[in-house]
Amino acid sequence: MAAMKPRTGDGPMEASKEGRGVIMRVPLEGGGRLVVELTADEAGELASSLADATSG
Repeated sequence: MAAMKPRTGDGPMEASKEGRGVIMRVPLEGGGRLVVELTADEAGELASSLADATSG
């Protein structure tokens, strides 16, 4: 039987290119992770939206 690893939200936010998409993993406050697959265009739109939201 395989060892079970605890599922926690601890750890860094990650984004990696896998296949044709970009996988983004975001730790959640209550535990666990939000995992989202984006196209390159969607990742660019997200980056632009985040930059707009965080600038003065």
